[in-house]
Amino acid sequence: MNSDPNLPQPKEIRVTGVKTLKLVGCVYYGDPFHSNEEWSTENEIGVTWSRFQRLCYFHDEMLHKEALGDVAYEVHIQPDDYKDTGNFYVYVGVEVKNLDEMPIEMFGKTLPSTKYVVFTFKGEDMFNGGNYIWNEWLPDSKYDESYPYMVLAYDKNRFRGINDPKSEVDFYVPVKLKRPNNE
Repeated sequence: MNSDPNLPQPKEIRVTGVKTLKLVGCVYYGDPFHSNEEWSTENEIGVTWSRFQRLCYFHDEMLHKEALGDVAYEVHIQPDDYKDTGNFYVYVGVEVKNLDEMPIEMFGKTLPSTKYVVFTFKGEDMFNGGNYIWNEWLPDSKYDESYPYMVLAYDKNRFRGINDPKSEVDFYVPVKLKRPNNE
């Protein structure tokens, strides 16, 4: 692949095995940037994170019992009409063992079983990581997206806030092998 020097470069790229994520969290639908720009705590994604954090504090005991690890997830799900409306679902949550017991104000989501290509971006590169993934890496790779969503993973040991240059974010892109052109 010919790297565009103007695009951010990931710190690391890896492919996972097939995994299924079970999440408990909060959801938003619409244009999350209509009131403020991307990567702002004041847009609807930031507001959804604030609501999620308040509920986590309130339901700490229940969530602590079920949660797996120290990673919080932000899932962007594109519905069929995304290209026409610009609206999509934003789901923020934590991975849990099962969805049998969860706070009534929160929603459970099971993402499909799939492989992911995980791109780790650091500092300011995280703001434009998607440009690198979808404009450079994915078109030239042996993969296609397997589902119309992507996941941002915020590990509390590596993410220190959007303004900290040492922060790292993992972009999870669900993938499948490309089909040969004759199929």
